[in-house]
This record gives sequence, structure tokens and C-alpha cells, in this order.
Amino acid sequence: MLALCSVHIMTATAISSDQLSLVHHSLQAHRPSGRWSLKMRREGRHRLLVIRAQLNFYYFWEKRWFFIAMAVAAAMLYAPTPPGLTREGWIVLTMSVTATILFITEPVPLPTVALMIICGEVLLLGIESTEVAQSLMTDSVLFIMGSLMLAVAVVKQKLDQRIAWLIVRMTGTSTIAICFGISLVSGVLASFVGEHTVAAMMLPVGLTLIKLTNDDRNAVRGLAAVILFSIAYGCSVAGIGTPSGGARNAIMIGYWKEFFFDPTDPETRRFLIDYVTWMAYAYPIFLLQLPLLTLVLFLTFKPEHKHLSRAVARLRAQMRVEGPMIPANWVAIILFFTILYGWIFQSGTIGMGTIAILGAAAFLVAGLVRWEDVNSGVNWGVVLLYAAAISLGVHMKQTGAAQWVAEGFISLLVPFGADEGIGLWVSVSALTTLVTNTMSNGAAVAVLGPISLKMAVVAGESPIIVGFITAVSSAFAYLTVVGTPACTIVFAAGYLRPADFLKVGSRMVVVSTLVMLVAAAVYWPTIGG
Repeated sequence: MLALCSVHIMTATAISSDQLSLVHHSLQAHRPSGRWSLKMRREGRHRLLVIRAQLNFYYFWEKRWFFIAMAVAAAMLYAPTPPGLTREGWIVLTMSVTATILFITEPVPLPTVALMIICGEVLLLGIESTEVAQSLMTDSVLFIMGSLMLAVAVVKQKLDQRIAWLIVRMTGTSTIAICFGISLVSGVLASFVGEHTVAAMMLPVGLTLIKLTNDDRNAVRGLAAVILFSIAYGCSVAGIGTPSGGARNAIMIGYWKEFFFDPTDPETRRFLIDYVTWMAYAYPIFLLQLPLLTLVLFLTFKPEHKHLSRAVARLRAQMRVEGPMIPANWVAIILFFTILYGWIFQSGTIGMGTIAILGAAAFLVAGLVRWEDVNSGVNWGVVLLYAAAISLGVHMKQTGAAQWVAEGFISLLVPFGADEGIGLWVSVSALTTLVTNTMSNGAAVAVLGPISLKMAVVAGESPIIVGFITAVSSAFAYLTVVGTPACTIVFAAGYLRPADFLKVGSRMVVVSTLVMLVAAAVYWPTIGG
């Protein structure tokens, strides 16, 4: 029995060896000869090198503006310091130029630019990291952070259909009246909450009226244009109305205080611009632009329907299904007006940033919004970006860089007679309008604010008036899809084309600039400018 088993095992082993040998030979038969194998390996290596080179080329092409910005920075740093400017001022100016290139071209995420500014202040300027950290967290930054948190809480209530119903009840069914009502409601809300928030809230309102009129996009292009631009531009012109209307406003308020306020000099208290004072300067400009906005839109586009009776009837039916407002909606409204009261009457005592943070905390305590919603809805990179931009602007003032640029810019304007008065105002407005159409309005004011304020001092003009011209002009980003968040939001609906923005935006720039210049010449001097 044992012998039989041994024979069986040996036979199986022999079979296995034969099978393995057969498999080996079959594989060898399909293997190419040595010469062909070497050629294939060479071709494979060549293809790999080509792919790697293409990948490297793609990476460098995608990041080309980053490397260009770094090359510009290196060239400026190694260049001799210009006469009349300190070495620290030249470094700050180099950082500002580099940051501006990166702001415009966006080869890297914008919060990355903020991180680079912070590192540059420590490594290149030799400032203590603790001092840099202190310059980042100002009341303006707290205000921006709190406003973004409040925006998430307000949007969470989903009041779009109720707002649409309120608008049509006020205006009736006329298309031009509804568009004016949309721009008015969008503007009033955006002047307190912020344009990107209101644009996100009002877009469903506009789309509701468009889709209830006709589902075919091609059949309502003109109607869609006047409604959607009423939202976008209504938010843009209103963003100047109050300090909470946009980060640029808080940034300019911070610059006035940083540059001109001296606690030992009572005369400088006029540079402490509070909530009510800002509204006195800017809110009339917003209100004057609203009817002009509607006029420009209807001269540029021809809506297919003069009345929206069909859409209003459908909206009325939807509101009946929704039913009355729930208690949470009323609590949110009460909290919002309480925060508004604090901004108006208490901001001079405890700061607008503290009130905004208290308001956000109140929404969280009341359970109207979850922290997860706030954490995911707030763009914390924007907060960091504005903090770094403000810090850089402060150092431009402290090192004398802003003064040097202002004097140089004014010297260029002298041959044209634009170094003072309305000529200077037009130059500052044109420069700000150009810059704000290529980067965010907050970043534009952060970069240009110190320069324009120093220009006002050198030219003997009012820093308050020139500061308001800079801040207000930063709202004239009408020309491109990415000019403002509101424009980007309404463009995402799919009804508008990039050429539409340039077509109507160029007219709005002219109208808004004229309104602002009239206010600067006639109205602002009468209230203390």
C-alpha cells in the first residue's frame, strides 16, 4: 500500500513538472526576440519621457503667472531702492505688486496669497510673528467674519418665494415695475447683509418668475436678462450703502482710523466713521442709482412680456400651498433687526465686528442654524485674505510706501491737470474701476486704499471724500462675469452670456460714475466731507 502511494506521488510530481515545463516553453514562444524586446523597451521609455515632459509643461503653463510673479518679485527685491523710499517700503511695495499679479491671474487659490503675505511680513520685513498676528485680527476682520456667518444663517431660512410674492404684491404685474421692485428689494437687503448672500437668496426668486412665464429659455432671453441683471446690479449698487454691505466698506473704515485718528486730537474724531455716518454719505447714491439701473436695463434689453400675469397667478397658488410663516422665520427676522439696531446705535461703542459676532452666536443659540452649516457655508479663506490684505495695507502706510506711490501718481497727473479736484477724483475712480473688474472689490480697496488716501493728503484733498470715491468705485465691477459674486451667481443660471455683461455694464459704469461725482461735488461737502 505504501509503495503504491509512493508511485502515485512520483507520477503526480512528474506530471506537474511536465506541465510546468510546457507552460514555460509556451511563454517563451510568445516572448519576442532580444532585439525586438530591446526596441520595445526603448519605445516605452521614450513614451514615458514624452508623457512626463508633457505633464511638466502643463504644470508650468498652468502656474506660469505664479512664476512670473515670483520673477517680478525677485527682480524688484534685487533692484536698487528708488530714491525717497526706505528699503522696508520697497519690500512692502514689492509684496503689493506681487500680490496684485496673483490676485488678478489666480494661478494659486487666493487664500494662498494671504499666507504668502503673512510669511513675507515676518521673513522679509523682519516683523515679529506676534505683531503680524495682531495686525490680522482687527475689528474690520471680525466684522467680515461675523457678516459671512450671519449670511449663512439668513439663507438657511429659505424665504425666496415669500419675497417674490411680497414684490409682486407691491409692484403689480408690470414687468418694468417688477424689475424695479426686484432691484429695490435686492438692494435694500444687500446693503445690510452683503451682495453675494442676497444674490444667492434672490436668484430663486427671479428664476421662479421667469420659469412660471415660460420654460423655454430662448423664448424669454430678454425677460431673463432684465430680471437677472436687476438682481446682480441691484446688489452691486447697494453694496456701498452701509458698512455691512461689503468687506470693502469695513476695510476703508479701518484705513481712516489707522491713518488719521489720533486719540489726543479731538479734530481727528471725524475720521471715526460709524454705521450711521457711512449711510449718510453712501445710501443716497444707492437710491439714486436704482431707477437709473432699471432705465438702462430696459434700454439695453427688450423683454418679451410686458406683464407677468401668468407667473403671478402660479406664484399665488404656490404660496397657498406653503401656508403661513413658521415661528422660526419670525425669530430670524427679529434677530436680524436686533443686529441692525446694534450696528446703527452701538457700533461706535463696542465695534461693528463684535456686534456681528454676537449676532452669529445668537442664531446658533436659537437653533436657527447649525455650526456645521456655518462651517461649511462660510468661506474662511476670504476672511484670511482680507485680514492679510488689511495688514499689508497698514504696513504700506507705516513704511512710507503708500506716500511714495501717491506722490509718484500725482506727478504723472500734473501734466493733465488731474492732480487735484475733480480731475483727481476721476483718476482715482477710473483706476479703482479698472482694478475692481479684475479682482474682488475688497482686495481692490485693500490694495488701492492706502495709495488713494495718501494721494488725497499730498493733493490737499479731503481723505474722506477720496476714500469714499475709492470704496464706491469698487462697486462698479459690472463688466465681467467674475467682477462680483452677484454677477457670477446670476450667470450660473444659464440665461446670460458674457457679452451681455460688457454690453450693459459699460453703460452702468458711466451712469454710476456720474452719480458719484455729483455727490462728491455737491452733497458730501455739505455733511462734513
